[in-house]
Amino acid sequence: MNNKVMYSVENEVATIAINRPEVKNAIDKETHEELYEAFSTAKKDETVKVIVFTGSGDSFSSGADLKSIPTEELGTFDYGFYLDETYNRLLLLMEEIEKPIVAYINGMAVGAGLSLALACDFRFADRNASFALSFLKIGLVPDAGASYYLPRLVGLSKALELGTGVKIDVEKALQIGLINGHGYPDTWIEQLTMAPLPAYGMMKRNMRRGFEDSLEEVLAYEVEGQREAGKSQAHQDALQAFLQKSQKK
Repeated sequence: MNNKVMYSVENEVATIAINRPEVKNAIDKETHEELYEAFSTAKKDETVKVIVFTGSGDSFSSGADLKSIPTEELGTFDYGFYLDETYNRLLLLMEEIEKPIVAYINGMAVGAGLSLALACDFRFADRNASFALSFLKIGLVPDAGASYYLPRLVGLSKALELGTGVKIDVEKALQIGLINGHGYPDTWIEQLTMAPLPAYGMMKRNMRRGFEDSLEEVLAYEVEGQREAGKSQAHQDALQAFLQKSQKK
């Protein structure tokens, strides 16, 4: 990895940080490549139990780096093709990861920067953080998964309101359910390192399916997931520990 994304692992936690503070962590094509590499590495590393996604400096991300598009290409630039090659590819990878992903929003999260935070399992923010989906202000529609994740988090009406580009602070974000809390979530991250796999990943997948599939289908997913989880080493270890504790009483 080069220096546009920083990657480190400590105490079973992989931290992925966009490292372009000079442009408020705006995301260009090279940053996308490094983010994809970082998340792929964290996914494969069996010593990593939790992934924390953040930014360097005083910003999470100001979104897509439009200044990286050559001026002569602006009139013919295919935003749809760019999405497929960058954000959509990254989002589908994040969706596949069974491990908990926590966004720590250490400053502004704007446009596609906010969209990427929405794709994480949990979102915590610095008290001075701010949030905005600014796409309409430049004549574009919200993208990078915002149309999928945001209504699920805050409801359709509030998602449409945020989609107009209104800027909100941490207290408002907490009130509407956009974030889980403020301050760096040390204790929560530590607890998440003990989340059993593959059970956590299947829980995440089944709950997302519950928004669209029928009760009958979701019940079938739970049967399938429980069958697989019941055979996992994590379940066997937890069951053995429970039985030993019960015998001591």
